[in-house]
Amino acid sequence: MTENRLGASLRGRRVLITQAQDFMGPALCAAFSAHEAVVIADSGDLSHAERPQRLIAAAGHVDVLIINLACVAPSTRATDVTDDEWREVFARLVQPLPRLCRAVLPQMLERKAGKIILMGSASALRGIKRASTYSAARGAQLAYVRALGIEVAPFNVQVNAIAQNFVDNATYFPPEVQALEKFQQRLAAEVPAQRLGTPEEDAMLALFLACDEVRFMVGQAIPFAGGWVT
Repeated sequence: MTENRLGASLRGRRVLITQAQDFMGPALCAAFSAHEAVVIADSGDLSHAERPQRLIAAAGHVDVLIINLACVAPSTRATDVTDDEWREVFARLVQPLPRLCRAVLPQMLERKAGKIILMGSASALRGIKRASTYSAARGAQLAYVRALGIEVAPFNVQVNAIAQNFVDNATYFPPEVQALEKFQQRLAAEVPAQRLGTPEEDAMLALFLACDEVRFMVGQAIPFAGGWVT
């Protein structure tokens, strides 16, 4: 697919991006804007039960919903995880997901057209010590996407996830972390690509999933982690 064709496919499409100032939000906003989509960038708190419905109502027509959710990843031993930690992480990463989808799907199903893309994490696909809460929440996200994707596929609505790790972003890999010798050693030892992925590369995958020409990807959790998972 050429860049021109991709740009034509997305031109004028209304793309809602959540948590637009965090995680992959800035790169996604830039990429979709460059392809002449109408970007609706929201940075509000989605942990409140009513907010996702209000957000979709205010956005109106939504062709592509990009669910970009992030929070601080606790580094707690499994035996020390508290109920409060569990509730807080799931409130940030999991609970907004079905609320957003329930709010946007009626219009997509009626039109028999629409895309939902979750910016997820490969931490759900590979065990990580002292990350049980975060990994469980990210795993719940991917399980939901797989089930929902199958359910709405007959209506020409595609739901997919990008399961990423080791992608340059200020939320999880800020410059001060990247500068640490220990982090560089981990990058060299664990990531076959031997580098961080760029936010532009990640955004290109989201553009691919969002374009009209790609409608056979259904309920997928696509690893994007330089070989950390395959």
